[in-house]
Amino acid sequence: MTDVLLQVERLSAWHGGAQILFDIDLEVRRGEVVALMGRNGAGKSTTLKAIMGMVARRRGSVRFMGRELARAEPHERARQGLGYVPEDRRVFTGLSVLENLEVGRQPPRRWPDGSPAPTWTPARLFELFPNLGAMPHRPGGQMSGGEQQMLTVARTLMGNPYLVLLDEPSEGVAPVIAEQMAHMILQLKAQGASILLSEQNTHFAELVSDRGYVLEQGQMGGVGELAGDEAGPGSHSLVDHEDRRRAGR
Repeated sequence: MTDVLLQVERLSAWHGGAQILFDIDLEVRRGEVVALMGRNGAGKSTTLKAIMGMVARRRGSVRFMGRELARAEPHERARQGLGYVPEDRRVFTGLSVLENLEVGRQPPRRWPDGSPAPTWTPARLFELFPNLGAMPHRPGGQMSGGEQQMLTVARTLMGNPYLVLLDEPSEGVAPVIAEQMAHMILQLKAQGASILLSEQNTHFAELVSDRGYVLEQGQMGGVGELAGDEAGPGSHSLVDHEDRRRAGR
């Protein structure tokens, strides 16, 4: 079995009559965290939405777990194990934390070779997000923005996705919440999760990612070099977190 979970080729997308993405190529392999870097407005969020099938006018190939998804609806992609965490923290404000989690529940999954994929329960998620564990019955509308961000991630994980599309996890949250989000991503990776995240905070991306793609004005490349270079045009390796720790950075 190939270890490539997601393979995107020549992905283009439009908002109305304006073309936002121009022939994007990228891939995510099993067990890795990949950053999609770029300035605000570069097309990062549109890339994730197009992969999820949430952009009405799009063109190109999106292969997930070996299956072409170009014509699949967003809910069909979610059922196949593609998780999506939007930037704008869409929680059900009238539902409690536990009720929000139940909305996202899907059955456990297995890899094509029969081995179990990462499986999430409220108890495991409360270990990952202690803030949520301290308020299981609090309505989503009575939580801070950072807590809602955590709840959105946790609800997506309740779907037991093979791959999570994570949009701007450090955007608009307090530094302490951003630090917790970084810790969460590293813990997810340690437990076998795969993540494609869009991020304009270079320090955050370097901390959590194995490698990254640079996006500028809807095209790959051109924003600037990250640490090192691998995986072809538009893709750059990121500083390894453990190397950064050992170096005292």
